[in-house]
Amino acid sequence: MSQERFREALNLNIFQIISEAAAEIGQETYVIGGFVRDYFLGRNTPKDIDIVTVGNGIALAKKVAQKLPNQPKVSVFKNFGTAMIHAEDMELEFVGARKESYRQNSRKPVVENGTLEDDQNRRDFTINALAISLNPENYGALLDPFEGRKDLQAGILRTPLAPAETYSDDPLRMMRAIRFATQLNFEIELESLQAISAQKDRIQIVSKERIVDELHKIMLAPKPSIGLKLLLETGLLSFLLPELEALLGIEEVEGQTHKDNFWHTLEVVDNISKTTDNLWLRWAALLHDIGKAPTKKFHQKIGWTFHGHEFVGSKMVYRLFKRLRMPLNEKMKFVQKMVRMSSRPIILAQDHVTDSAVRRLVFDAGDHVDDLMILCEADITTKNPKKQRRYLNNFKVVRQKIVEVEERDHVRNFQPPVTGEEIMKAFDLKPSKEIGIIKEAIKEAILEGQIPNEHNAAFDFMMEKGKTLGLTPSKT
Repeated sequence: MSQERFREALNLNIFQIISEAAAEIGQETYVIGGFVRDYFLGRNTPKDIDIVTVGNGIALAKKVAQKLPNQPKVSVFKNFGTAMIHAEDMELEFVGARKESYRQNSRKPVVENGTLEDDQNRRDFTINALAISLNPENYGALLDPFEGRKDLQAGILRTPLAPAETYSDDPLRMMRAIRFATQLNFEIELESLQAISAQKDRIQIVSKERIVDELHKIMLAPKPSIGLKLLLETGLLSFLLPELEALLGIEEVEGQTHKDNFWHTLEVVDNISKTTDNLWLRWAALLHDIGKAPTKKFHQKIGWTFHGHEFVGSKMVYRLFKRLRMPLNEKMKFVQKMVRMSSRPIILAQDHVTDSAVRRLVFDAGDHVDDLMILCEADITTKNPKKQRRYLNNFKVVRQKIVEVEERDHVRNFQPPVTGEEIMKAFDLKPSKEIGIIKEAIKEAILEGQIPNEHNAAFDFMMEKGKTLGLTPSKT
């Protein structure tokens, strides 16, 4: 790659500034990793740029900062021997070239200063070991000792050194291999894939947070099923998401079978990934059927059933999030809600759609009713074109009903048109259970369509309901 072509690819002079700074302090310096890889793949230029220098990375970062406009702050991480600069919309990370050795029960390496070759040897994959010189004597030259560019062209993931050693040293690399295979639609070469299977139990020494970070990236890929299949094939899935693996397989009793809920789930995840980048909605698609494994039963008269799997699955979501140290906050509650409600629109689409049923759906789903509909539409995996069209048309009817009911009745994020204070004043009450009874009765009357969702109608209903409870209207 020529110097001119390199500069054209960058369309900025930051690399020239780094080159000048490195020359002034006498350190060989290179841009390495994701920036170089993605340039050759024709992907969008990444904003995170890794700079490796044969010498002190922190000293180079400080020298570069002095040459940049406004002299940005240098964030130093002494424990890792790295430094970071935020310049414009880029994040530059500087590190000294190093070689590493590992202990059996830890993925934290013993680090020593090294050469560029040492640094390339420790990289996870050949496509991430590509480096471009920022040194004046060969500025823009590509250094590719492991033929990573050929692997890029062939769509193959290989490790620079022996795969067994690479994955044993740092088991997180197994997850990174599967993540890159998913994001780039690459194949993991056979020896490497076999090494992952052989080393799979070592994933247990990796922190849950690092594992989940890779899982998120797999889930955000254009086709997450690529990575999910690889997790299953290598045996990693049983360590990470046993609830999902439990869905695998088809049982037969008296000639009656059920669909394979594992492969169905992967189809649902791929379907939803075509329509949304919402990570947590994709997780909801992944987990929407996990309650089917513990609820699966065979009845001679009706065959296979999964009664209550949505409720059971929503409870399992909490345990899964807690085990993986995922956020036990509104994001988890959203996934639980989607799993718990995942069959509601499907039932409506199969039956005659009543206004009251739609009102209850909108009331229960609140602001997430559109997400719920996206999930249910993704759940259509039939290969029968006529059935698929019928199901999608039924969901169109439900969506239209949602719009009509919401415009008329305003039950999304429902607030009672009569407040508790009004009820207390109307019947001269102090806080009591009767207030809750009346408010619940008003809500039910609105959802059932007995009264419109407006103050006057709700107030009149309140007075009538109060009488049935033996309450006396206030004289004031």
